[in-house]
Amino acid sequence: MIPIVPAGTPPAATADNTQLWLKPGQIALPGSPPLSLYVHVPWCVRKCPYCDFNSHAVPGKDGSHDIPEEAYLDALRADLEQSLPLVWGRPVHTVFIGGGTPSLLSAAGMDRLLSDIRALLPLDADAEITMEANPGTFEAERFASYRASGVNRLSIGIQSFNDSHLQALGRIHGEREARAAIDIAQRSFDNVNLDLMYALPGQTMEQCRSDLEAALSYGTTHLSLYHLTLEPNTLFAKYPPALPDDDLAYEMQDLIEARTTEAGYRHYETSAYARPHREARHNLNYWRFGDYLGIGAGAHGKLSFPNRILRQMRHKHPATYMAQAMAGNAVQEAREVSADELPFEFMLNALRLTDGVPASSFHDMTGLRLHAISRPLAAAEKKGLLEADPTVIRPTELGRRFLNDLQEMFLKD
Repeated sequence: MIPIVPAGTPPAATADNTQLWLKPGQIALPGSPPLSLYVHVPWCVRKCPYCDFNSHAVPGKDGSHDIPEEAYLDALRADLEQSLPLVWGRPVHTVFIGGGTPSLLSAAGMDRLLSDIRALLPLDADAEITMEANPGTFEAERFASYRASGVNRLSIGIQSFNDSHLQALGRIHGEREARAAIDIAQRSFDNVNLDLMYALPGQTMEQCRSDLEAALSYGTTHLSLYHLTLEPNTLFAKYPPALPDDDLAYEMQDLIEARTTEAGYRHYETSAYARPHREARHNLNYWRFGDYLGIGAGAHGKLSFPNRILRQMRHKHPATYMAQAMAGNAVQEAREVSADELPFEFMLNALRLTDGVPASSFHDMTGLRLHAISRPLAAAEKKGLLEADPTVIRPTELGRRFLNDLQEMFLKD
């Protein structure tokens, strides 16, 4: 375990602590990966039974849902200021504001957040700035203000257009609100993603087709289509609903791939489909093993230094996070990723991409030679799970179908 800056450490000491990450380590990186920023907003109107994210319900009265916005924005700025020595001078290419439900922030709150980010970080002039939004929180004027403040990509959590399925998923919106949200979004944004799920409780093939056709009818730039999974420590894990069997789920996946291709989308990542040149740049940086600074309650981060790679996690509970951030100790855990862990971490992400990654990027992003994974590479090629191309690490169609099995081949024995 690498030393963690203790609570109450002043900014100067935080900067000095950066030197710890520059001392000789287990690897030698040839350069710095691209850097992104993730901002977590931990509140939502209701906790969905399938959700394992760090989100906390804030039920309100008369449709209002009060969150401690000013105090949280103060904490985010303090967190970011404390993190600057670790990313000093590195340009930020993308920003993702996720949750929870970031669209609970007021227009003024979002404007302040983005102003603080621009004031403290060298943000690219053409940076992709994405915000997640819940259809139950849409107001046309507020979303126009988000766009004016600099948000240029919107990701809307539709999940389904079927009222019974939305109710089963615990969503606060119905079909009418979902369609209204998309209409509002497209008035102010030309880069919109729709999140949908399939293999839902009791879902038939025709219902899956109906959801897909509804999503395609809007012609948005991006679709994220997720197979519902029962995650540990969720209500669905405790009380599992009846889900479609594997054969039906595979049929749904086949339908999705065929129809999105017909509609002009490219299946570029396990759950992501984009129109040409409209891939999610922020998520691509994750999958290519780029760096990301994560601020906000429970946010995770990955930062590279010449001789090591650091992972961080902020305090999870919003009240604890705000108090600790203002005291100069937003980070709850920080640890160095060992050289033994790096091959699996890299491949876990890279193998999600339809095009894979250049073979040279393994060294560029991990500081390790490709020889470190030569045996599992050869074994995966022999099984037909990877393309037999020495210049690229790319899963075959079979490898994409059995992705978990392929990824596990790179686990250290």
